[in-house]
Amino acid sequence: MRRAGLGARVPRRRTLVLALALVLPLGGFGTWVLWGSPWLRAENVSVDGTRALTRSEVTRAAAVPLGEPLISVDKGAVQRRVRAALPRVREVVAERDWPHGITLTVTERRPELAMEKAGKYVEVDAEGVRFATDDKPPKGVPLLAVEPKKEAAERYFSARRLRKEAARVATSLPDAVQDATRLVRVRSYDDITVELAEDRTVRWGSAERGKAKAAALTALLKAAEDATHFDVTVPSAPAASGG
Repeated sequence: MRRAGLGARVPRRRTLVLALALVLPLGGFGTWVLWGSPWLRAENVSVDGTRALTRSEVTRAAAVPLGEPLISVDKGAVQRRVRAALPRVREVVAERDWPHGITLTVTERRPELAMEKAGKYVEVDAEGVRFATDDKPPKGVPLLAVEPKKEAAERYFSARRLRKEAARVATSLPDAVQDATRLVRVRSYDDITVELAEDRTVRWGSAERGKAKAAALTALLKAAEDATHFDVTVPSAPAASGG
C-alpha cells in the first residue's frame, strides 16, 4: 500500500513541475508585454463630455505621460491634475483604452447664478462653487447678490453655503419664472428674495420646500396678475400685494 501511494505522488510532482515550467515563462512574457514591450504604450488621449472647455485644454491639464507603458499610467493622478488645473470640471474619469489610448470623460460645472465683481462675472454652480470668470454674464443665468444682514449669517453659514442655498432657490423656480428672474438676493440662510422683471419681487425665505413654494408662486401669479410683491415663505399661506 505504501509503495502504491508513493507511485501516485511521483506523477503528480512531475505534472506540477511541468506546469510551472510552462507558466513561469508565459508569466514573464506577459509582464514584458505590459511593461517592457513597445506594443502597449500610451500614444494618444481622447476627451469626451466637454462643453465650454476645449479638448486640448483638458489634454494639457491631464499631462498623460505619452510613450510610457499604458499599464503604468496613474489614472488617479491624471484625474487630480485635471480637477486642479480646471475648476470648471466637476468630475473626470480616466480609463485605459487598449492598446494605446487614455480616455477622459469630463462633466463640467453648469452656471446657475453669476456674481458681478469689478465689471466681471463669476459663475456659480449648484453647489455654490465659483468656477469661472467672464467678461459677460452667462446667457439666461440670473445674478446673485450675497449681502449678509448680520455677522451671525456668516458665522453659522459660510459664503459658499449661502451661495448654494441661493442656487437651490434658482433651480426651484417655476419655468415661467426662471426666464423673468433677474437677481437672487441672499441676506441670510432663511432670507432669500428673488427679483423679477418689471420690478416684481418674490420673498422666498429659505431654500427648503422648494417644490411647494414654486407651486404657490405659480398660483399667485395667475390669481394676482397685477401684483408686484409675492410672499411664499409659508407656501400653505402665500400672499401677494402691490400693483
